[in-house]
Amino acid sequence: MSVHLHWFLPTGGDGRTLVDRHAYTDGGVRRDRITPVRGVRGPDIEYLAQIAKAAEQLGFEAVLTPTGTWCEDAWLTTTALTQVTERLKFLVAFRPGVISPVLAAQMAATYQRLSRGRLLLNVVTGGDSTEQKRFGDHLDHDRRYARTDEFLQVVRGVWGGAPFDFQGEHYQVEGGLTALPPDPLPQIFFGGSSAAAGPVAARNVDVYLTWGEPPEQVRQKIDWIRGLAEREGRTVRFGIRLHTISRDTSKEAWANADRLLGDLDPDTVAAAQQALGKSESVGQQRMLALHGGSRDKLEISPNLWAGVGLVRGGAGTALVGSHAQVADRIEEYHALGIEHFVLSGYPHLEEAYWFGEGVRPELAARGLLDAGPDGAQGGGLPASASGGAPLLVAGGR
Repeated sequence: MSVHLHWFLPTGGDGRTLVDRHAYTDGGVRRDRITPVRGVRGPDIEYLAQIAKAAEQLGFEAVLTPTGTWCEDAWLTTTALTQVTERLKFLVAFRPGVISPVLAAQMAATYQRLSRGRLLLNVVTGGDSTEQKRFGDHLDHDRRYARTDEFLQVVRGVWGGAPFDFQGEHYQVEGGLTALPPDPLPQIFFGGSSAAAGPVAARNVDVYLTWGEPPEQVRQKIDWIRGLAEREGRTVRFGIRLHTISRDTSKEAWANADRLLGDLDPDTVAAAQQALGKSESVGQQRMLALHGGSRDKLEISPNLWAGVGLVRGGAGTALVGSHAQVADRIEEYHALGIEHFVLSGYPHLEEAYWFGEGVRPELAARGLLDAGPDGAQGGGLPASASGGAPLLVAGGR
């Protein structure tokens, strides 16, 4: 079981700070509690292309592209970026409640042909009713997961190459099909920590994603989903969503974490915690419980820092340390059964290089990465990176 490394495409904007460019009150509509943000980079296509090209050059397999009110559309953005990359895959996040499953299956099939097989799918059921209602979705938390279950059954059914009928509570389909099914079928990624989410993962998905909780909590989640999948006669693989702050020394890495923390004034943290505390997502509540809104004891496990979650929803933890220490933690999660590591960092362009040039060679040297087309360990890196030596970038990192 090899490690699969993925990066993140910040289609909602990027910068040298954890402070979101959007408000935390009223779901981001009001602007009276926004801390002025310096060094913000808009999600223009030229900047996103820089990140995508860097990820490809550095040997990442794919980039996760988020979905939501404040993001550019993931389907359209990544389709454009397939034209400036060659091998990089795109893990496209989308919400099943706002699109027909047959149309989604057709879009995926078209995407696979246009990109020559570079699509992965990240199904986001949604844990915030305010956000869901913006898109016209008024179902409650558990019914959203029941709908996702039906949605994925329909998608897989119409990929079968023959007319497919389905009668459920949320979808009724007669003769649904994709005339040319995608080849290969896109892997389906999915996350959810609630009791309603587990069976959906067990029945339908290829990769179950968890946010970056301490190893023991991750182990418990893996055991839970694996047990449910076995009862369905299926095997599910596992992934984890984390930020990274990796440097040549541990001291440098923690200094950068402290710098990010220094940008957060008490009002900004309080506004974020107030908004995030309203989330219906069990996974989000588990993230909040890791730090309790306090700046004290943010290293919740060796090299696992919960500072990101003070102000940002979703993945709230980062691996912080020297390149070898970050590789140690990845190896630790891998030993639990994690194959896919979906990573990010602020700003995403620079942190991709820090990780790709520092941690990736460490993982390759430990035999954790697949061999590339030329047989080199952990393929995908340019020839200048052979032998595990970090790349050098003019002007520093």
